[in-house]
Amino acid sequence: MILYKKRRHYKYTLVESYSRVIDIRPDEKLGNNFLYLDTNGKIFISEGYSWDGPSGPTIDTKNFMQGSLVHDALYQLIREQYLDFSYRKYADELLKEMCMDDDMSSIRAFFVYWAVRIFGASAAKPDTLKAP
Repeated sequence: MILYKKRRHYKYTLVESYSRVIDIRPDEKLGNNFLYLDTNGKIFISEGYSWDGPSGPTIDTKNFMQGSLVHDALYQLIREQYLDFSYRKYADELLKEMCMDDDMSSIRAFFVYWAVRIFGASAAKPDTLKAP
């Protein structure tokens, strides 16, 4: 038996590794060598990581990039079941905060938040497939 995943088209790839401390403190390090969350709340995303950036009817602006990177990484940790699905709301709230920290207007960040709350659940559901 094999385990595999269908891949989507990604728009962006990190040229340098990225890390940030967030408010999730797991009991043990979660993830893999390319993307992990440690016990101190540091999310680490390695050089070469690809993500699809802002999704839906939106414009990919610089004040959306950092938030979309961390949001996509957290959704991946949820999708791969390193984090419980209940962390999805935190990931959505963090996206809004990071976008505003990067000078996105609060009105646009509000719409971004509600778009991922309404339409984002399927992107966080487990996606590993099995074949005999």
